[in-house]
Amino acid sequence: MARRPLVSVLGVVVLVCVAASSSPVGVRAARFVCNATAPRASTCQALVAYAPPNATTLAAVRALFQLRSHRALLAANGLPLSTPPSAPAPSPLRVRLPCLCSGGAGATFQRPTYRIRAGDTLDAIARGVFAGLVTFQDIAAANNVSDPNKIAVGQELWIPVPCSCDPVGGQPVVHYTYVVPPGSSVASIAQDFATTEATVLTLNKMPDAKSLLAGQVLDVPLRACSSAISNTAIDRNLLVPNGSYILTANNCIMCGCSSYTWQLDCQPTQGISSSFCPAAKCGDMFLGNTTTSPTSSCESTTCSYAGYTNSTSFSILANLTASSTCNAASMSPMSQPAHSSAFGLAPTWLRWTELIVCLHIILQCAGFLNHV
Repeated sequence: MARRPLVSVLGVVVLVCVAASSSPVGVRAARFVCNATAPRASTCQALVAYAPPNATTLAAVRALFQLRSHRALLAANGLPLSTPPSAPAPSPLRVRLPCLCSGGAGATFQRPTYRIRAGDTLDAIARGVFAGLVTFQDIAAANNVSDPNKIAVGQELWIPVPCSCDPVGGQPVVHYTYVVPPGSSVASIAQDFATTEATVLTLNKMPDAKSLLAGQVLDVPLRACSSAISNTAIDRNLLVPNGSYILTANNCIMCGCSSYTWQLDCQPTQGISSSFCPAAKCGDMFLGNTTTSPTSSCESTTCSYAGYTNSTSFSILANLTASSTCNAASMSPMSQPAHSSAFGLAPTWLRWTELIVCLHIILQCAGFLNHV
């Protein structure tokens, strides 16, 4: 997993100190192009980067975005299934939401919604509650609010977070709605998410890299792992980006993605009753098992997940697939960032060192700002 060096972390902290009370200027509403029109192609699962304005828990984020399960939030962020709802939410947090394409643009479908409280304004909801993922103009337009200053307590609003389902470069991707943090550049964003500057600029209709603004909402394409899922399976459109996993086949199967092989790695979900989940095997091999070729240590055969069906009964499909691990290792592209301990983290002592140094600088900044 790619990690920012300590110098970068400290640089962000110093930048926050210098501009502690500033807010993004000139950031306009984002409109993600989504030209898909076929019934299945015009809907998908997109990812949203949510940076909570204040310390919060996974349970609170789940409630804010009306996610159907706690497991879905853990999966999107590669967090262990044992992580409790009361655990602190990392920032930014990946939130998987349904996306619908219509009229050449995409927006999250029906979710999230927000019920207005006393003292709320559309701008505070957009920039505060939802951390700049939308503008107050987006919210007003989506909910037919003619005057943003006239909203009623208890009124329920749809928050139309921009998203997309379109392929990029002819390849299926997971679109990631990303709010640009201060100090970022197009080059650094492209490097962090294993894409190119040209792709980021083209996808977001930006004239050049200098036009990037802090707080701007970008459409960032995340490469997804290839799979052996059958075109007849219910989950044939399953896309999983690096650093996350998905529970599929009625939660019986956990499929993760790693940039080491860029092949979907699916295993039976631990903790799910075996009496409910049908066995998935390739002859004598169980799902996820791999054997090495007797003639080459580079060649291997895996019992791979091929989807699930419910036509006559709930069935989990599996097929044998061959791969060359040596070629995958030598051709592996850069990783995308993830929060998961399941996909590798820095040594504990290094993370604690970064935290202590950053807290020290923040305290110094707080003292400085009190005297300004």
